[in-house]
Amino acid sequence: MRIVSLLPSATEIVYALGLEPVGVSHECDYPPEAAQVPAVNRSRVDPEASSREINEQVATADEDGGVYEIDDETLERLDPDLIVSQGICDVCAVDEVLVRDAVERLDLDAVVLTTDPHSLDDVFADIRRIGDAVGEAERAAELVADLRERVTAVERRVAAAEERPRVAVLDWLDPVMVAGHWIPEMVAAAGGEYGMADPGARSEPREFAEVSEYDPEVLVAAPCGFGLDQTERNRADLTDREGWADLTAVQAGRVFAMDGHHYVNRPGPRLVDTLEHLAALCHPDLFDVPPSDVVRPFPGALA
Repeated sequence: MRIVSLLPSATEIVYALGLEPVGVSHECDYPPEAAQVPAVNRSRVDPEASSREINEQVATADEDGGVYEIDDETLERLDPDLIVSQGICDVCAVDEVLVRDAVERLDLDAVVLTTDPHSLDDVFADIRRIGDAVGEAERAAELVADLRERVTAVERRVAAAEERPRVAVLDWLDPVMVAGHWIPEMVAAAGGEYGMADPGARSEPREFAEVSEYDPEVLVAAPCGFGLDQTERNRADLTDREGWADLTAVQAGRVFAMDGHHYVNRPGPRLVDTLEHLAALCHPDLFDVPPSDVVRPFPGALA
């Protein structure tokens, strides 16, 4: 089967099921071999710009045809049987409408499978759906069972914790956005409290005063599309804000940068890795997670 995946999470799922796509999106970079597969779309936003500049570029692109455009020539040449797209966010990846328009325009004989996850259960269901579509239902079921077992292991360990720290995860810095979708339930499973967004809610811009009022005990900066280095380059978006130094998380040195591009805003199998890291941040006494390229202390915390 010739598969085109237009979002990084689906690409990771396809590889986890033992298959290789013939085409991917420009952001698909895991596993590493995915970066060598032809990209069938382009972004009209500079991913290396500052947090504020990217936000402005997205707004401009939205008014002028959208953030992404499909490479018709490449898509037609690849002639896929299955195209995996998404409906969750037209800023994060190519959306379903753009894909279906391209399929009709190019007269392709391709099935379009759309994902729209807002919870871990939704992600696991997408793995099963993709598995069914590519003829790997059994392997998908085994993958989901393994992921669920790891989630349960975390939940059992944090059940013994005496306290549940207030947690905030930011998936954009300027303007500040509090992560929604699957993050609230993951923080709860990791043994924390998440009082700024409900499970399944979309990420929305917030005034920093709301973050200050909530006063998180653990603060995670994980901007969408940013790795650790890019997050640190944009740290002044937080550290220069009024009230930053007064946050409990800052005073306690419990502010962290997390690779948002790979581990927070990508609803694929590695979200369970993210859960394990969040649990270690909430309860370092219960988890022994070695240093990694996923999370590191955030410059600007006082302790």
